Amino acid sequence: MSTYLLRRMVQMVPTIIGISILVFGLMRLLPGDIVSLMTNPDNPMPEDQRETLRRMFGLDAPIYVQYWNWASGVLRGDFGISLRMSQPVSELVVQRLGVTLELAVLSVALSTLIAVPLGALAAMRPNGLMATIVQIIGLIGLSFPSFWVATMLLLVTSLYFGWQPQLVWVSPFDDLIGNLEQMLLPVLSLSLGLIAVVMRMTRSAMLETLGQDYVRTARAKGNRERVVIWRHAFKNALIPIITVVGLQIGGLLGGAVVIEQIFGLPGIGWLILNAIYQRDYPVVQGGVLFVALGFLFVNLIVDVLYAVVNPRIRYS
Repeated sequence: MSTYLLRRMVQMVPTIIGISILVFGLMRLLPGDIVSLMTNPDNPMPEDQRETLRRMFGLDAPIYVQYWNWASGVLRGDFGISLRMSQPVSELVVQRLGVTLELAVLSVALSTLIAVPLGALAAMRPNGLMATIVQIIGLIGLSFPSFWVATMLLLVTSLYFGWQPQLVWVSPFDDLIGNLEQMLLPVLSLSLGLIAVVMRMTRSAMLETLGQDYVRTARAKGNRERVVIWRHAFKNALIPIITVVGLQIGGLLGGAVVIEQIFGLPGIGWLILNAIYQRDYPVVQGGVLFVALGFLFVNLIVDVLYAVVNPRIRYS
């Protein structure tokens, strides 16, 4: 296992390098830079001052020199300084990463707790009422984008119940109840689509597993149906479910940008989006790199869980 983990980590290096080059180049393709945004069109800044600012921010060097200066700093653990906030990028990302992690973990936990049992029950009775309900919920969850669901939830709760979440972020360590109230609508907004995906995958995996010979053998031995379902079939259906859940966690680390904007959550997606508007290159580059690393490590953890769930899987 240790050899496999080391090999996977080595394989991550080209991916990270490619992502760093891609995000670095794409940011430079955007029109204007931070100096341009600081200039008042009605009172243009003198050219010598513009050049001084560009030199101060390191934007006067050739693009390959800029990339090398940034990448060599990353190798030393220095992700640069925000051009707007004059703070280390690593500090800014760490401060906001907890918000996004909480949103992602709560959304995946809620969707898994609801979707997995419903998907399994639908597979046990493929032509029953539960299967029909699962198909309807899955269709609804996949049809409505999360930002539309978030907007409707805000509209309904504010107009008909006179309640809306706080706009100022509350840490769970300061006020747990207030934090959970604030996270309720964002989590529900993201969970609907996740429930649909996980539920459909659970139903599909369980249907395939229940048709296997060893399940029929377990029934022929006189085992109770509950034992056959949860001890034999469900355990072997977990691998595709774990894959989907793992991908959803990785995707939510960088995919909850719109939800964070709608509900005013100061997460890493909010940080990156505002940095793009402000052409704060180091923050965008560092934030995307953190998200990419998180996605890669989530995939690695999912692969390790395969061996835990199914002892027949061995990595070398």
